[in-house]
Amino acid sequence: MRLLITGGSGFIGTNLVDDCLEKSIDFINVDWNTPLNPAHRKYWKECDIMDLDGLMEIFSFYQPTAVVHLAARTDTDIYDLNGDLNQYAQNTLGTKNVLHCILETSSIEKVIITSSMFVCEPGFIPKHDLDFKPYTLYGVSKMLTEKYTREAELKCTWTIIRPQTIWGPWSMRYKKNMFKIMEKGLYFHPNKRNVLRAYGYSENVVWQIHQILNASKDKVHAQVLYVGDESVNLLNWAQCISYALTNKPVRVVPASFIKGISMLGDVLKMLDISFPITSSRYQSMVRDYITPIGKTYELLGVPPFTMEEGVKNFIAWYKHERESKIKSELRKIVVVSPTAI
Repeated sequence: MRLLITGGSGFIGTNLVDDCLEKSIDFINVDWNTPLNPAHRKYWKECDIMDLDGLMEIFSFYQPTAVVHLAARTDTDIYDLNGDLNQYAQNTLGTKNVLHCILETSSIEKVIITSSMFVCEPGFIPKHDLDFKPYTLYGVSKMLTEKYTREAELKCTWTIIRPQTIWGPWSMRYKKNMFKIMEKGLYFHPNKRNVLRAYGYSENVVWQIHQILNASKDKVHAQVLYVGDESVNLLNWAQCISYALTNKPVRVVPASFIKGISMLGDVLKMLDISFPITSSRYQSMVRDYITPIGKTYELLGVPPFTMEEGVKNFIAWYKHERESKIKSELRKIVVVSPTAI
């Protein structure tokens, strides 16, 4: 297999690249961003998927047999469904460019196109693959990603994946926000104990991607598969991380308290001041968001990592990254000895 990954410099992409290296898979990463992991630079081809000519040149030269399209704009906080979709042109026009290159490259046998669970709002369980109900502009853009994939009439085997909320090594969002807040003892969790969330550990998602790449055509062709894990109790997940990170439980407080703080966060956000919680973040902590992932388990099998194993790996990565940064900063310190007189 010669695998071309778009967006391999991002969070899921970095985990996928790590796994490809471990499995000695021939691959390249096409991304306009520098890899998160400096060790991946030699596998990186700098290219914006909006640049059709540059993208086509890479496809023609490398002649991949498989493509995993991960490149996308992924922020999800624009709720105006009639907003300017040009803000998510990477997800729409960029995907069209990738699909064009796939059609023009006869060596390609299998393709995975990445959508998102955000094509359906929380609480809405789709009855079939074309049953959409996005609630963010990002979700609309991913709905179009799926539409363009179907319209492309690809000659190869293709599968659309809808990642859940993914966590694990190389997630900068958790590293910069949740973990730092937990370490300072400032993380508070609302006392709604049975909130279920569609979360997925990154290494399980990578495993599922490889399962699709290695599956027979009759099993995965034209399928839409959610990728991630079975729904988890959000408080249990947060407690598991807190104990692994700080050896202490999270503080459980009345939901009304956190709701009040989130309103302050909304005001600070309007003033362009960063704050760890806003109303949208609060809502995500108190409402269920589950997906029909049973089909994925039925077709691909049960992922190899439990939540506890994933958390252990995640925290180990975080602590290693932190220690590496400290050592790097120490190496920059130049100690000047006094000149002998």
